[in-house]
Amino acid sequence: MNLLDTLLDDVKRHGGHADPKELAHAFDIAEQAHHGQARRSGEPYITHPMAVASILSELGLDTSSLVTAILHDTVEDTSTTLEEVETAFGKEVADLVNGVTKLTQLELTSEESKQAENFRKLLLAISKDIRVLLVKLADRLHNMRTLDSLREEKRRRIALETMDIYAPLAGLIGMQHIRDELEDRSFEILNPDARDSVVARLRDLDYNSGDLIDRISSQVRLLLEEYGVPAHVYGREKRAFSIWRKMERQAISFEQLSDVFGFRVIVGTPDDCYRALGIIHQTWSLVPDRFKDYISTPKRNDYRSLHTTVVGPQGQRVELQIRTREMDEVAEQGIAAHWKYKTGDGGQFDWRPDVEENRATKRLREMTEMLEQGATPEDFLDNTKLELFQDQVFCFTPNGLLIALPRGATPVDFAYAVHTDIGNKCVGAKIHGRVRSLKTELQNGDIVQILTSTVQMPNPDWDNFVVTGKARYTIRKYIRAEEVKEYVQLGQSLAERTFAQHGQKFTKKAIKVSLKRLEQKTENEVYEAVGRGELQSRKLLEAVFPGLEFGEKPDAKPRAKKRVSRKSNGKKSKAPTAIPIKGLIPGIAVHLGRCCHPIPGDRIVGILEPGRGVAVHTIDCQTLGAHQDTTESWLDLSWDAKRQKDIVPLGRVRLSVLNQRGTLGAISTVIADNGANIANLKIEDRGQLLYEMLVDVEVEDLKHLVQIIAALRASSPVQSAERVRGGSLDDEDEELA
Repeated sequence: MNLLDTLLDDVKRHGGHADPKELAHAFDIAEQAHHGQARRSGEPYITHPMAVASILSELGLDTSSLVTAILHDTVEDTSTTLEEVETAFGKEVADLVNGVTKLTQLELTSEESKQAENFRKLLLAISKDIRVLLVKLADRLHNMRTLDSLREEKRRRIALETMDIYAPLAGLIGMQHIRDELEDRSFEILNPDARDSVVARLRDLDYNSGDLIDRISSQVRLLLEEYGVPAHVYGREKRAFSIWRKMERQAISFEQLSDVFGFRVIVGTPDDCYRALGIIHQTWSLVPDRFKDYISTPKRNDYRSLHTTVVGPQGQRVELQIRTREMDEVAEQGIAAHWKYKTGDGGQFDWRPDVEENRATKRLREMTEMLEQGATPEDFLDNTKLELFQDQVFCFTPNGLLIALPRGATPVDFAYAVHTDIGNKCVGAKIHGRVRSLKTELQNGDIVQILTSTVQMPNPDWDNFVVTGKARYTIRKYIRAEEVKEYVQLGQSLAERTFAQHGQKFTKKAIKVSLKRLEQKTENEVYEAVGRGELQSRKLLEAVFPGLEFGEKPDAKPRAKKRVSRKSNGKKSKAPTAIPIKGLIPGIAVHLGRCCHPIPGDRIVGILEPGRGVAVHTIDCQTLGAHQDTTESWLDLSWDAKRQKDIVPLGRVRLSVLNQRGTLGAISTVIADNGANIANLKIEDRGQLLYEMLVDVEVEDLKHLVQIIAALRASSPVQSAERVRGGSLDDEDEELA
């Protein structure tokens, strides 16, 4: 039997409806195009595309998909053109072949370009037609089956890429049997010793168990038939990687596994699923915490089934998955099964925004929307991997809407899953009616109510604990936007000051005229570069006024001080020389020096740090000595009274207190009574009579700190209290929070 006859036989055996004439035509073109080409194994190259088509035929895919599989390498590896493909088979097939070709080209350049950018392009390609991904997965599966002829280094690179990208994508669209095989074959290459040990244990278990699978399958089937529930029951051994991953995640030994063998119970209807579950639970003891209902709460890839573990007929734990035949096909074939059940006759598969989506296609669409909204490739890959590799939990809104999230998700992830605006405005959460921290890890069945405020914006700290890609992407997008805004404002202020100091007029028009000379596209890019320290304000001045000399003139009076304010009714007013501190977001544009802990009321100075922004120090900070030779980086700063409420400065106090009961409570009471909060505390010296300690107190300003110190000095357990600068509270052994 030749390759074409084998494929046609596979299509017929799996109930497909692909047109034999079209497949034969595609085979003739591919065979001629690949004539004389061979794989690394020595086989004729045509065996590969035909094998890919055969894999897809098992899914019952349409004619266009199988023709694409046969032709998927012709445009890339032969003289065949897309125009010739379109002439022979139409635009639909040509677009599919082009999509798969682009993905193949990404692989060929993966050693020279960033994997993140390639992954971004991959998602954009498959977003136009999901069949591109189906063909690509079948292509990767056959390649993984035939890697033996490649050198070790390339085999490992392909296996790692498969484990990181293609296997999770197969799981995302519900194609579990392809995911399992991709993972197991990658595992065999990446960690052969571990796989060999698991396989040896499975072989030993199978030897000792004899016909255990057949006996249990038969007993479950006969039990259900006795109660009038016809069922097809079969068992199978789990793959080595699945077992290894469970042992690794749960830190358990092989002997502790309860589900080395999995049993499928296939019944007629969803009602029969629950009837079968009841019969099994009445007959055999349920293992606690091992029941899951994925029929009422499907997984994000549309997987539906009942899972339970019982102490079975042979006196050992048995894992059962109870589902209908349609659920079983969706569990194994994922989106391909959805397509088959939707069309029923092998018709055109359609995935557009206006077509009803299942959960898997919806998740792919959401990924694509993230890309279109400007996520960086690195962020996108990082955020997507977070979700591809995690199990999930099911939570509910107060109105009963089901929200599926990765395990470890928090109320912030939940808020963004409901709607981006709700995530952005989130200020708190209630879980089962009780106010809980936004860092709380959600559990299955939690009812979550998100509390919002119209003045709230994404908090940069959220990025440290969210786990969903959507939440992390949105938060980082906001942080980047705020960072750019801060640098632009800072850069413009620096430029205005420098121009005024050298007696030159600052105008946006002058900056705009100099864009080409500065190699920037917009004025804001210029200001951002100055704010980041990448472009010195002096260099900007020289670019705007080329050829002029700007010698230092200490007695020169800057023109900026002679400007007339539009709000002064024609009267002259002195322009401020200090730059107001705005948007004190740690790590973004402006941050407070930890060496001196400046607080509103202190006289301050700024040091421009390239790449970080401005570090704010008190004028008597000891670290300023290190910057005496870089006067260009010094900035006159002042506190912005309007924005002061946006920060929570820390005042550090050194206390000498009596070693007696109630001292710590007395100190806490004094600080709380004066409207402040203890942020951190460290005991530096423990004596029999006195304790020396450092206390970080959240205060409003310098006046507030002075008030607290005075109150502490008046407290009977306190022997002395004084403000200190610098020091570290990072010693975890001595730190009390």
